[in-house]
Amino acid sequence: MDASCVTSPLCTWLVAACMSVTCGADHSACPSMFGSSKRQSKWARGRRRVLSKCSSEPRTGSISSLCGSSIQGLMSSCLAFEPCHEYYSSNGLSSLGFYSLFGSKNVHLNRRQRRLNRPPRSGEAMAVAVQPAKEVATRKKPLTKQRRVVVTGMGVVTPLGHEPDAFYNNLLEGVSGISEIEAFDCAQFPTRIAGEIKSFSTDGWVAPKLSKRMDKFMLYLLTAGKKALADGGITEDVMNDLDKAKCGVLIGSAMGGMKVFNDAIEALRVSYKKMNPFCVPFATTNMGSAMLAMDLGWMGPNYSISTACATSNFCILNAANHITRGEADVMLCGGSDAAIIPIGLGGFVACRALSQNSDPTKASRPWDINRDGFVMGEGAGVLLLEELEHAKRRGANIYAEFLGGSFTCDAYHMTEPHPDGAGIILCIEKALAQSGVSREDVNYINAHATSTPAGDLKEYQALIACFGQNPQLKVNSTKSMTGHLLGAAGAVEAVAAVQAIRTGWVHPNVNLENPDQGVNTNMLVGSKKERLDIKAVLSNSFGFGGHNSSIIFAPYK
Repeated sequence: MDASCVTSPLCTWLVAACMSVTCGADHSACPSMFGSSKRQSKWARGRRRVLSKCSSEPRTGSISSLCGSSIQGLMSSCLAFEPCHEYYSSNGLSSLGFYSLFGSKNVHLNRRQRRLNRPPRSGEAMAVAVQPAKEVATRKKPLTKQRRVVVTGMGVVTPLGHEPDAFYNNLLEGVSGISEIEAFDCAQFPTRIAGEIKSFSTDGWVAPKLSKRMDKFMLYLLTAGKKALADGGITEDVMNDLDKAKCGVLIGSAMGGMKVFNDAIEALRVSYKKMNPFCVPFATTNMGSAMLAMDLGWMGPNYSISTACATSNFCILNAANHITRGEADVMLCGGSDAAIIPIGLGGFVACRALSQNSDPTKASRPWDINRDGFVMGEGAGVLLLEELEHAKRRGANIYAEFLGGSFTCDAYHMTEPHPDGAGIILCIEKALAQSGVSREDVNYINAHATSTPAGDLKEYQALIACFGQNPQLKVNSTKSMTGHLLGAAGAVEAVAAVQAIRTGWVHPNVNLENPDQGVNTNMLVGSKKERLDIKAVLSNSFGFGGHNSSIIFAPYK
């Protein structure tokens, strides 16, 4: 242990306390650190005087409160807790490793030392020479009214459209955004399809110089983020009136800048001089949020979260928490990913997660008995969350209210869901409790359902465990048409959930032709859109590593 620690006031006080444990016991047993026997005798006489005074006075005050069981008095007076029963049934300080604070852990005590550490008998006392504790004035945090969080803007970049309305109209019509991959030659792969974005332009959203250097996940993020601002009515005049210190960005990514990093590796095969100098910052998952904040001048909470396919929900819930706690008034939040490149496709093929269905529009089929894996997608989704009173003051158009959510971990397997769905069930139940929503009030669920054999069924069983056979409940999967947008999936599906609240229509489940055994199709939306008066929407996202997240929206009232 460092000498500075031993000589600190706290350690010196603790040493003094330890040496005073046996007041009224064998005075000759005092440790040798006090020097000569003459000095020990003086110390012992002084201690007896303190002891006699302690024994004769009423037990009040910080010093006399220590007159009783030795370590119990020490702890209760100065550390605000008492030792457990295990202490009294043990060898005292040594059994708790107390001496290891001041030296070696392997301290062998002789009979005399063990007697010194023995708990005092009734009537015995101890005294410690300490300064009276100063009272610390604590200020109670004033009670504040719960800050409500609302959705005032949305932005998307998806295989089904780059505007919230166009995107959702395609969902309502059952249009599939999955097609054969055109960005590169994938003849060598057993999977050749994806929810690939065919046409995309950053004109008017991202500076041309940055557009050439950035990874597509950042371009999608910046574009969707700025579109969410425009959709939310954040004009230049409104922007100038915002408190930039209370405006933040929390947009995550599961995969980050894979293309930029892969290109850097290829360049390195020739020479490091050929590498893009931006390859490291533009590959990290946090840089998208950072670049958007720099562009906007927003100085509030800014970071990213990466929890695989659950990334967006984690970001949305944490962004809302910043607003609820008063750390921000406005937050851009969501997710973005662009992993449809050879290394991304090859990686998922290698772990046998992708569908090998040769018909693109039929490949993603959640809950169908013939499903054989998920279909990769790409894009971004961003919500503009705002504190209710802040939104009302500027006359914002409020789309929905964010009620809350939760996250848990399966703690079971890297890719497989927990056999009994324990993590999912816990997540949903905590989300309901945190949001103050009864399970009967949830009548629409946008499920995670990725079209994997195990995942779809476990999520469905968890929903039955949480909500029962509720005839009013409708469940669908956006991924049946978009594919799995990885870290962007939750945000894009949150946009779909908010759009369902706005329009009163929920989109169909496509390709659900032969439901898996045990799946009740009465709860699932059919092959056509359905009208629904939504009370509350639960949106699920689960990721590799057992990450679970559920968030809840409702109509603003």
